[in-house]
Amino acid sequence: MDFQLSDELLGLQQSVRRLAQDKIKPRAREIDTTGEYPQDLFNEFRKADLLGLCIPEEYGGSGAGIRGLALTIEEVTKYSNVLGLMLLLTRLPTGPIMIAGTEEQKQRYLPGIAKGTHRAAFCLSEPGAGSDVAGMQTRATPDGSDGYVLNGTKCWISGGMQADWFVVFAKTGDPASRLHTNIGAFIVEADSPGVTRPRVDKKMGVKGIDTTEIVFNEVKVPANQVIGGGFALVMQSLNAMRPIVAARGLGLAEGALMYATEYVKNRVAFGKTIAEFQGIQWEIAKCATEIEAARLLTYRGAWLADQGCFTKEYVPMLSMCKYYASEVAVKASGLAVQLLGAAGYMEEHPTEMFYRDARQLTIVEGTSQIQLGLIAKGVLGHDLWWD
Repeated sequence: MDFQLSDELLGLQQSVRRLAQDKIKPRAREIDTTGEYPQDLFNEFRKADLLGLCIPEEYGGSGAGIRGLALTIEEVTKYSNVLGLMLLLTRLPTGPIMIAGTEEQKQRYLPGIAKGTHRAAFCLSEPGAGSDVAGMQTRATPDGSDGYVLNGTKCWISGGMQADWFVVFAKTGDPASRLHTNIGAFIVEADSPGVTRPRVDKKMGVKGIDTTEIVFNEVKVPANQVIGGGFALVMQSLNAMRPIVAARGLGLAEGALMYATEYVKNRVAFGKTIAEFQGIQWEIAKCATEIEAARLLTYRGAWLADQGCFTKEYVPMLSMCKYYASEVAVKASGLAVQLLGAAGYMEEHPTEMFYRDARQLTIVEGTSQIQLGLIAKGVLGHDLWWD
């Protein structure tokens, strides 16, 4: 069992760490305050060839896989979860194409993401169907020429305003039916007739990348933009993403605890620094231990996903890393606010931003409660068992 990163991954980690410290750290608060898309940092990612980490080399990427992307996201989210989301969006919408797309689809859509000339979004959630995938109402009706016509509304779509194309999941049969075989996946160009983006959501945190409502009204999807896979593709796409979301939580937790630790080492109270009080030391120690446990779960999950191990039997381990790392992010950011006291609640310190941003991670791509249900189902079904 080897816990050491390869030389290539270590080199990637170090170069991204420098970029994050030099470029992202100084901009993080401004992005949160203005809510403006950080195009300058997207350009930095493009120059550093970080937009195609999870895309195979034959499609213009670097082939660093989910491990490489997770390491990169961990580094940038020490300062900004917005930038972690920006990188996550290079994998979430491309995943269904890499898993089940045709060679033509891969050649057409993956290189633009890797080069940074195009952006994409993943359209699954609806006003009445978030984690309840089978409850979606968006309809894809056959048009008689092997293509489809899409009608419906998707909501809470990260990066929806910046996207040049979407992967959209819709019912191919009766929308009232909950049969998994009635779900299909479609690639839709953002400028297609009938596609509108009428609303940008106002969010508590992770400001800077728009979360959008997207409406499809009689949108024609040609046959060459239909992806096979159905409900299984939805689940496999999300399963493979668990370590990437976990990496956002891991990096945020590290950033929050590091900031708070430096603060208590310099803040004097009752004649000594706060860091000298044993009660404070114990809280730091417990949080650091949980961060390292989250790291092991996250790195293992990323390794599994890179081996193609994101089918049903691996769900418990993948869900564990997402569940645990996102909960640790909430805990670490809460501790950071508490360690700073009144100062931690003020905008002059990033701790309140960490705290707001962390809450998103326990909700997106399957809530903590959904992950617990998946883990329990795996144990009850002996997908995760110990003899």
